Amino acid sequence: MNTNAEIKEAVKQKYAEIAQGEAAAEKAVSSCCGSGGCGSTEVVNMALSYDDAARAAIPDGADLGLGCGTPAAFADLKDGMTVLDLGSGAGIDCFVASKYVGPNGKVIGVDMTEAMIRRANENKAKVDARNVEFRLGEIESLPVDRNTVDRVISNCVINLVPDKEAAFREIYRVMKPGGKFTVS
Repeated sequence: MNTNAEIKEAVKQKYAEIAQGEAAAEKAVSSCCGSGGCGSTEVVNMALSYDDAARAAIPDGADLGLGCGTPAAFADLKDGMTVLDLGSGAGIDCFVASKYVGPNGKVIGVDMTEAMIRRANENKAKVDARNVEFRLGEIESLPVDRNTVDRVISNCVINLVPDKEAAFREIYRVMKPGGKFTVS
């Protein structure tokens, strides 16, 4: 793979298969963050990394074992904030963040894979998370208005973005002055 487009297409295809269950836990899938890389067969239960209150917010099917940390736990989230999750996948970190920001807050999950957005919305319906929304888009060109986000979180996704300079410009663009970015 030489071009950014080829890299994105390969990542999109892999995560679409995961979202559709073709390479799900039954086949031992993991993230590309682990010590074994994308070829690893180690399954990580990310929900176990959060405390009891955060785990209670995670619907069945939202934890695909794709993360490598707990960015929402370190993002200093408060009631009423707007949070953006980059590469939100099936929504695990969005649902955790939604508990921290409460009904007055908002969580936006952005993912470039249509199948992940569908799966995240199915998970959202399971818990009626009214303060969570999922948007199809790429990190290098976020479908989010300028200066509207208090916190940006990302769990084992920035490493998959070919144009990191564009990604960081977009993160800066969407954050309010004084905003924070927490990445695993």
